Amino acid sequence: MRILALASATENCSVALLIGRRLIAREQLLEHGHAEHILPMADELLREADVSLGALSAIAFGRGPGSFTGVRLAASVAQGLAFGAGLPVVPISDLRALAQRVMELDAAVTRVLVCNDARMHEVYWGCFERPAGGAVAAAAQDEQVGKPAAVSLPASWFAAPRAVHAAGSGFVAYPELRIGLAGQLERIHDALLPRAAEIARLAVPEVASGRVLPAEQALPVYLRDDVAHATGGGH
Repeated sequence: MRILALASATENCSVALLIGRRLIAREQLLEHGHAEHILPMADELLREADVSLGALSAIAFGRGPGSFTGVRLAASVAQGLAFGAGLPVVPISDLRALAQRVMELDAAVTRVLVCNDARMHEVYWGCFERPAGGAVAAAAQDEQVGKPAAVSLPASWFAAPRAVHAAGSGFVAYPELRIGLAGQLERIHDALLPRAAEIARLAVPEVASGRVLPAEQALPVYLRDDVAHATGGGH
């Protein structure tokens, strides 16, 4: 299986190429200018691996939520590449990708709360867990956007307690998140961002089971209805 993955929903602009079990990646932390870097990074990876675009199994991309312009960029680039090469696409939640990153850092972690800064004093957030015997993070409830005070853990997690880790830029932007969740979180990974590497790995079971989409359905997920009026960093 050969999967090219793209992520640009946050300041971490990244591309990954997964060939079997081998993964190579490029990433840059950028305040702006993701569009100028993402395609050259993808071309560089394909040349390094000596793989043509048409030889890929699929193109995966971070579908959001995140920066309006960044999420739109990942979807449009994935769509354009897939159209040209006749490939399917696999949209992956950027929140889920960050949860997966935390779980890969510590194999003992099975529950992760992700809260990323959505600007306007709101966060994009979601709760994810790895089922028994599973290898990847799955959503424990629908992803949401809202005030930090609205963030909460699923009731089922309290019924069967296990350590919960958290991640995301929201914990840096809004200190009240830590206060509201005091005593409920084992550890907060506030410096981690979503990456294409985890998006590629999460796409593997999707491609293997045929859960792919045609290129024209490479669509972003914003969560917020008023994205056109959002301010600051394209959010």
